[in-house]
Amino acid sequence: MHIWAHRGCSQMYPENTLTAFKKAAEIDGLTGIELDIQLTKDGHLVVFHDEAIDRTTDGCGELRQYTLSELKELRIDAGNGKPEKIPAMEEVFDLLQGKMKQGLKMNIELKNSVFPYEGMEQKIIDMVHQYDLQNNVIYSSFSALSLERIRQLDSEAEIGILDTKASDCLYKLKGGCGADALHPFWKGMDLPKEKLCGYPVRAWLTGHLYPERPTGTKLDLTFLEKQGITDVFLNEPEKYL
Repeated sequence: MHIWAHRGCSQMYPENTLTAFKKAAEIDGLTGIELDIQLTKDGHLVVFHDEAIDRTTDGCGELRQYTLSELKELRIDAGNGKPEKIPAMEEVFDLLQGKMKQGLKMNIELKNSVFPYEGMEQKIIDMVHQYDLQNNVIYSSFSALSLERIRQLDSEAEIGILDTKASDCLYKLKGGCGADALHPFWKGMDLPKEKLCGYPVRAWLTGHLYPERPTGTKLDLTFLEKQGITDVFLNEPEKYL
């Protein structure tokens, strides 16, 4: 089973922050780090999950209504008196490129199924190539159209199609988005293993995010493997490695 850090080490540290990514990159045996990107009002790529900034920052409203400099004024509570900031995508590549050159992978989810964010695909493709990390990046989205654009921009890009059910991922894939892997919800494995057509299955989980504390329970990864799941995006990868 391949273990990924979901939004970094997002149970013990604020999700999608440089600290969460740094802590994840220090874990021996970690396959990669998953994160989410959106576009600011002035066209910068930033790493953030929700379309609204209310849940994790001291601001409110939609992220897309803020410029990068305005977003940098917001605070993400880290519980230690030193608040985190929303990272620009360049900051994340600057932090992780050394580890990525050594084999660490990055799953970049394009958060464009609510707001289409025109031009996002070109911007992230250009940036990945600028850092020469195209062999270490997987692009994912719930939007098959967005992944089609990724494929058109970079025919060699590795792509994973997101949805809740494995069957819906497979339907989108066969519909023409050209994905290389299925990215369903871990409880959405509604097809037997033999019907998954041999594709990698990277399952995403919900669960406890910072500042919630660990429960002490662990997933039975052997059971998930029997269902055909090859990779898991976990909030607490440090528990499994």
